[in-house]
Amino acid sequence: MDFRVALVCIVLAGGAVGMAVPGGPLDRQASAPAAPERSVLPLADSARTQAVEWGEGVVLQRMSDGHFYADVQIDGSTIRMLVDTGASVVALTAADAEALGLEWSEDDVTAVAQGASGPVYGIHTQIERMSVGGNEATGVRAIIITEGAGMSLLGQSFLSTLGSVRIAGDSMVLGG
Repeated sequence: MDFRVALVCIVLAGGAVGMAVPGGPLDRQASAPAAPERSVLPLADSARTQAVEWGEGVVLQRMSDGHFYADVQIDGSTIRMLVDTGASVVALTAADAEALGLEWSEDDVTAVAQGASGPVYGIHTQIERMSVGGNEATGVRAIIITEGAGMSLLGQSFLSTLGSVRIAGDSMVLGG
């Protein structure tokens, strides 16, 4: 596998547990190439995650980097997120949160997780309405990672509302 095998537990405030790969989106000392400054789009058709509705489910295809990505609708904006079944909550990058109109003060920033390089700082928030395909959830717990996150994560605070998340080969089915 071309993945980093060592996984590091991240304990989020409130006792929830998630997983992150060193150098991954939540690791503040990431050596991976930086993601585009803003991932709020509308995405060009050629860059859009391949997702098709199948019954009530959405099928995502594994990308060449081995991960699954979903185009998530939040307040009329589309954000491309890494589907992270090991993340306890949805995690937004600061750029995505700002593009959604979420505001915060530096005084609001606290340690929200523990990463391989030490504390991960951010802000607890709630997303009123978000959807992937025809699957919609309201009042979704989330955190805004104010520094060091390369991409927003679609975590369990949304995924657990779908009923099922299945992986078969190079396909992931959300819901259905």
